[in-house]
Parts: sequence; structure tokens; C-alpha cells
Amino acid sequence: MALSIAFEISIWITSVCGVLVAAWLLWRARHQPDLRALAGFAVMMALWCSGHLALLHNQETLGMVLVLANPLMPTFFLHFALLFVNEGTEKQPWLTRLIHIMPWIYATSIFIVICSIWAEAGDTVPLMDGRPFFVFNAHGAVNLAYTVLIGVLGHGVLLLGWQQHSGNKKRSILAMFGVAAWGLLLATSFVFPSFGINVFPYPMLLLPSYLLLLVYGVVRYQILDVNRFANRALLALAMMLVVLCVIAVLGAFSGPIGLQALATVPIWQLWLYSLVVLLTAAMVYPWLKRFSERLVFPGAVLNERILDNWNRELNHAGSWQALTLLGEQQLAQHLRQPVPICLEPADVPEELHIVVQKELNGWFAQPVHTNDISPGMRLTLDVFSSLFATQCAALERSLALAETERKRLDEQHLVELGSLSAAMAHELRNPLNIISMASYNSPADTRRHIQEQLTRADRLVSDMLVYSGKLTLQYQPVFIKPLLGSVLSSLNTDNVLITLQIEEQLEVNADPHRLQQVFINLIDNALAFVRNQGDGSICIEAHKENSELACRIHNNGPSLDPSIGQEELFRPFVSKRQGGSGLGLAIVRRILDAHHGQIGHRNDLNWPVTFEIRLPLNPTVQTKGESKDV
Repeated sequence: MALSIAFEISIWITSVCGVLVAAWLLWRARHQPDLRALAGFAVMMALWCSGHLALLHNQETLGMVLVLANPLMPTFFLHFALLFVNEGTEKQPWLTRLIHIMPWIYATSIFIVICSIWAEAGDTVPLMDGRPFFVFNAHGAVNLAYTVLIGVLGHGVLLLGWQQHSGNKKRSILAMFGVAAWGLLLATSFVFPSFGINVFPYPMLLLPSYLLLLVYGVVRYQILDVNRFANRALLALAMMLVVLCVIAVLGAFSGPIGLQALATVPIWQLWLYSLVVLLTAAMVYPWLKRFSERLVFPGAVLNERILDNWNRELNHAGSWQALTLLGEQQLAQHLRQPVPICLEPADVPEELHIVVQKELNGWFAQPVHTNDISPGMRLTLDVFSSLFATQCAALERSLALAETERKRLDEQHLVELGSLSAAMAHELRNPLNIISMASYNSPADTRRHIQEQLTRADRLVSDMLVYSGKLTLQYQPVFIKPLLGSVLSSLNTDNVLITLQIEEQLEVNADPHRLQQVFINLIDNALAFVRNQGDGSICIEAHKENSELACRIHNNGPSLDPSIGQEELFRPFVSKRQGGSGLGLAIVRRILDAHHGQIGHRNDLNWPVTFEIRLPLNPTVQTKGESKDV
């Protein structure tokens, strides 16, 4: 009874798999219509297997009808092959004609099935412990020949498709050919009894694998979840084949090596027992794996969902500070305790933390001070560190791309603004000159007022040209104190105390004309606020700090509006004093950026207002007399 039971179980599994696969394929057919035909093939295989089950349980009439419907299986497969091959490439005329006549092929297959049932093209023979098994009689030759013909035609269509296609579809067709060979091997045992070869069809025990592998061959290179399932299925199939081979070798050599007890056991029982052990081990493996992980790494719960959540959250970071904060939040949420993430060496604590560094071959993250933590927590920190290092590399690339795009947009904006400013200067200065000449016949007070406003308008135009135009830097050594002396001599410093705290030999490699413009704008801006107060004072100090020139311009005028931030302060037309153009600080910022320098505002040096300039003393990208366009 064990032989027939094993066969019946195999047929049952194939039938159930056929129904499940057909349902899944119909669901997938919303996006891939050719899968409907493959679903029909799966349904027909399930019905064909049900016919064998009906015969085993003495339901001869139902069993004969279902088994003799055999031609419909290759018909559905042929339809699928035509649709699958003729999709996505240049249509083949004869394939298109075959698709159009598929209804006639279906009708022919149904006619063959009806004729086979009417002619009683099949019989049963006692096989497998006396239970009935289907065999073709003389009238079944047409049914069998037609089934083989349609199957060969379907595989011929696949062969044509393999020649036409490339990439994933070509590989899918190749996989389907391999599966077809496997199906031929399994189907061979079905026809043996029809030709009087009374050998039990052992290969049919593996019949469930044929349908699953056929579907796998179709979608192997298209659907990720199928790939994962197929990976496990192929592993189980390979293990079963290995077991069959090992048992066969043991059965053949157990007698000569003295294992008489093993030699007396029928080989089919050894196969069956081994497969049961293998299936049982495969079923309990996931639970044993989780148990061993919990035992060796207590407290470590890591799965794809957690890793996907970490990746998704860290991808939201747009800065290094945000990335560090998100990483610490994810760790604290998972481990129930804070774990600092240190990107700066100066911030490294003397406790458990993750240190992140950039090395020559990329980013590297490692947990530190892990002696007192559990193996599970150590595993979690190792996995998270590796993921965090990957995110650091991704953020670095993202920020570099964003900075490149920002510079491109800034340059484009300056080009457009420069063209606009040049056109506006040309259009404005002509009417301004006319107004200036016309004002000579006006009263003195009116003429003076007009001239002041014309001067203001001319300054605005000049500042716009400076801000928006291209800067050409002529680098040469510049002594700071004489340069400031010439600047102060050109400005009206009456009633204001000017103090210089600068060494005589302090020099910097820069463009003297542009640097003079920086000091003029900053000092003139300070004079505008302190000139009208009785104790107006400006102090200018400069000295070397490492490889930089640090220059601070203090004044005791009114403090700046605290609502204006550092970035906003140097934007055009933001901090605008009475009578100014609103471009002075923006021009200063642009000139210093061109020199690779910096400017900032400070109020922590015992002065109400301080502007601090930092310039490299000897820029390595330029030498004496060399120019640079910005």
C-alpha cells in the first residue's frame, strides 16, 4: 500500500498546486495577459491529476473523462508560448496568424477529447498494489499523437523566441526549455504502462515540481517574490535528488560492506523514509534557526522589515546632523537605550558609541566600548553600523550633487543678472545725464538735492554692475595697513575716532583693487551709523591666525536687528542703510568668496557691531600676478 499511497500523495499535491498556481497567475494576469493561458495550463494539469485520483478511488467514468482531456494541456501551453514570444519585439507574421487561429486549435483539441471519450480510448490496468492505473488503448493513439504534436509545436515556438529575444526574456525561455526536459522525464513514466512496461512510475513522485518550475521559468527574471520562493523550492528539490542518489548508492553497496539489515530494506522505503526526514527537517528549520539565534544572540531581533525601516528612515536625512539624529533615534527605539553616533573625533565619549570615519576606500562605522554588552546587542550594532556607513556614502554623494546644482544655478543667475544690469545701466545713465545737465539752471538748493539723488542712483547702478558682473582677480602681495590708510583717506571720517591695530609688515596675497573695495564698503557702512553720534568710534584690527588673515572691523553704532540671520544679512537689499544701495555687504561677500575667504557678523567682542574677515594668506591655486575669473 505504501507505493500507491506515495503516488496518490504526489498526485494530490500536484492537483492542489495547480489550483493555487492558476489562481496566482490569474491575479498576475492583470499586468501580464499572456499568463491567462498559463493559468489554463495549470488548471488542466490539476484536472488531469484529479482524473488519476478518481481512477485510484474506482471513479472510472470521471477519471477517464479527465485523463482523456489530456490534449487541452499542451493547447493552453501553445497559446501561452505564442503570446509570450510574440510580445515586446517585432511581430512575426506566422506567429500572429497562429494566435488568430488559436480558437480553431482549441476547438480541434476539444473535438479530439470528445472523440476519445466517445471511442473509449483508455482502459485501466491493476498497478501499484492492485489499484487501477490509466493506459491508452488502440483508439487512444490519435489522442496521444495529437497531444505530442501540439506539445512539440509549443516548444518549437519557444525555440524561435529564444533566437529572437535577448536579455531577461531570452533567459526565461532558456529556463523554460530546461523545465520542459524535466517534465518530459516525469511524463515518460505515465506512458510506460500504455506500452506494456509495467514499471512503477517513480519519477511521478516528483510531479509537483514540474508545474512550479514551469511557472518559475516564466517569471524567473521578472518577479522578485517568485525568485525568493523558487530559491527555496530549488534547494529542496536539489536536496531530494541528493538523498535519492545517496540512498541508491547505499542500497547497492550495503550488502558487500556488511550492512545486511540495510540491504534487506526495499529501496523505495529508504527513499520514502529519507524524503520524510528531509521534509520534516525543512519544516522545522525556520523555527530551529530562530531558536538558535535567540539562544546565541539573546535580544537580537533582526529581519528584513527592521532593516527596510532603518533604510527608509535614514534616507530622509538631508544633512549630517539629521542623519546622526535619525540614526540615534532608530537605535534608541530598537535597543531601548541611547547609543551616540560620533562623526567628529572631538565628540567621542568614553562609553558605548558608534564611531563613523571616512577612509580612503569609503566610509567606515564601528561600535566602540562593547565589552559589557550582550552578543545580541553587539550583532545589532554591527549590522546597524554597516548600514549607517552605506547611508553616509549615499548622503555624501547627494550633498555633492546638490552643491554642484546650487553652484550651477548661482552661476546661471549671475549671468542673467549681469546681462540685465548691463542693459539697465546703459538705459538709466543716459536719462540721468540729461537730468544732471538740465539741473544747472535750477536754484542752488534744488540743484544740490538733484545732484545728491543722481549720485545715489549712479552708485546703485555701479554696485549692481559689480555684484552681477564677472570678477577678474589679479593676485599680488598686499600690505594691509597701507591699503587701509589709503581707504580711510578717501572717506569722510570727521567726528569719528578711527583706531588701527595692525602690524606694519602684515601682508596677504590677494587682488588689491577688490580688497580695497571690501574695506571701503565695510568702513563706509560703519561710518554711516556712527558719524552722527557724539562718541562715534571704529576700531580695525588684523593679525595672522595659522595660515589666515583675521581682520575685524568694530564700531559702537546701534546693534543689528537680531531677527536678521547671518545668511540673510549678506543678501542683496536686506540690510539697507539710509542712502545706501543695499548691495554693499552682498558685494563684500562675493569678493571674499572669490578669494576663498569668509565674512561674518559678531556681537561677542565687547563691541555692538563687528564684521570679521578671514582670508588665506597664500592661496595655493594662484601665484604672483596670476589672474582668475570668477
